[in-house]
Amino acid sequence: MLVLAIESSCDETAVALVRGSGEILASEISTQIELHRPYGGVVPELASRNHNLALRPLVERALENAGVELGAVDVFAATAGPGLASSLLVGNTTAKALALATRKPFVPVNHMEGHLLSPFMGDPEGIRPCVALIVSGGHTLLIHLRGHGDYRLLGTTRDDAAGEAFDKVGKMLGLPYPGGPVIDARARRGNPAAHDFPRSMLGSGDFHFSFSGLKTAVFYQLEKLPPPLEDATVDDLCAAFQEAVVDVLTGKTLAAAHATGERLVTLSGGVSCNHRLREAMRAACDAAGLELRIAEPRYCTDNAAMIGFVAATQQGLVADPTLLSQDIDPNLRLAGG
Repeated sequence: MLVLAIESSCDETAVALVRGSGEILASEISTQIELHRPYGGVVPELASRNHNLALRPLVERALENAGVELGAVDVFAATAGPGLASSLLVGNTTAKALALATRKPFVPVNHMEGHLLSPFMGDPEGIRPCVALIVSGGHTLLIHLRGHGDYRLLGTTRDDAAGEAFDKVGKMLGLPYPGGPVIDARARRGNPAAHDFPRSMLGSGDFHFSFSGLKTAVFYQLEKLPPPLEDATVDDLCAAFQEAVVDVLTGKTLAAAHATGERLVTLSGGVSCNHRLREAMRAACDAAGLELRIAEPRYCTDNAAMIGFVAATQQGLVADPTLLSQDIDPNLRLAGG
């Protein structure tokens, strides 16, 4: 089975071709970071407009790089949610149109399920039970994956997502958008013990998160520091803030693994590219005797390969007219969430 998948939930336009075995034949991504950088965040109207411009060339490039014709595609898939409604509509409608024109099945895919299963792409053992941490700009989720399609929400953020906190703190510090990668780079030169920032909800006894208080603590710390800030001071703030986020993410994840009895932990989503988070999660899992699988960096940020992988894991797909009339859902949740 050959799947052509489209992802357009936010500001990345992506197309991939995936074999039923999970083999990625092509994965093309067009980023809009430079377009949105002057505004300090994603502008929905600009995002959707540029999805329209980028999508057709990406489909053609993916087919060319995979060495296949459109007629060889067996299934078309696209993100149905969650995400920005105007962005979701572009990719979702395009995939439906291609499926209708070629009389092939269309599969709507949950964007978060794509992130959830991305650490298993290329794993010969397939999808296995685990505790999964998904961290991105819009979501921070702890999921108990009990089997394919059997997902239980353990915890989520009560306010800001981890990636959102990174971007907002980056803006406070006058760093370029998106703030996450810049803070990651600056933190490597800083001292994480330079500031004692709170580890919100780390001892709450549940698996939920909160990062707004940490963001506020950085704001108040900045008010105490006379401008202009020296580079070393910014580096220390980045390191201390990042360490607080990482402590909470690793602590909650290990507690969830202990509570569920799972011996496998997975990490995915855009924030899982963070070097300190990867390092700390590996060390914590090693110390606890747990196996850790982290999605490859190229499949951590929004991409269509993970969407195609989710579609490719489904069995007995047939053309279903009801799926073509199914609307996108900007607030779509994972089953069982």
